[in-house]
Amino acid sequence: MQLSLINMILHAGPVGQLVMLVLLLFSLISWSIVFLKFRLFKKVTTDTRDFLEAFWSSSKLSEAYDTAQEYEYSPEAAIFSTGFTELQKINKIRSRKDGIIQSETLEMQMATMDNLKRAIRKAESQEMTELGKSLSFLATTGSATPFIGLFGTVWGIMASFHDIGMRGSASLTVVAPGISEALVATAAGLAVAIPAVIFYNYFATKLTDIDGEMQNFSTDFLNLVERDMISRT
Repeated sequence: MQLSLINMILHAGPVGQLVMLVLLLFSLISWSIVFLKFRLFKKVTTDTRDFLEAFWSSSKLSEAYDTAQEYEYSPEAAIFSTGFTELQKINKIRSRKDGIIQSETLEMQMATMDNLKRAIRKAESQEMTELGKSLSFLATTGSATPFIGLFGTVWGIMASFHDIGMRGSASLTVVAPGISEALVATAAGLAVAIPAVIFYNYFATKLTDIDGEMQNFSTDFLNLVERDMISRT
């Protein structure tokens, strides 16, 4: 008889088929996450490149803020929007009732920079959390599915030996089909786990790169604001 994975799965016991169903669900969800993340990171790369070009060519922060609203997938655009909004809130608080802005002291400048840094750090954390969403499932798939497959194999081997005992025969003809069907679960577990581990590591590396780019932009933006404050004193 020719080796047929489908026949092996169909002739497996209820536990073996349940294991294969669980592995199939893990595989479908994992590949869905992979394709969605590929699309997301592609959009992030494109929007970030376009936003940075527009940002550094803008003559005013308000102009850059309007531009940032067009790039919803750019983490840098979100960080800048958060920082600019925080600056606007601080300026409103410092405004007198007659609408004249109070002269800034050194303490006020330091407080402004502290508030701005906290707002930007929070925005960075939120962006990283959003971009890394669902990646933990790939990590879980990579670590758990080999053991799920191994459980199916062990259970299948136990069933095979039980069948041998019932038949009273231990010939290769009797043992081989049951053992081969049981080993399919381990192979399936590895087939699900290996791509999940590969793509998890790939996306984790992309996240690290994006995090570094966000921090570089945040530093440049903070330096820009601080230079502006110094020039107005």
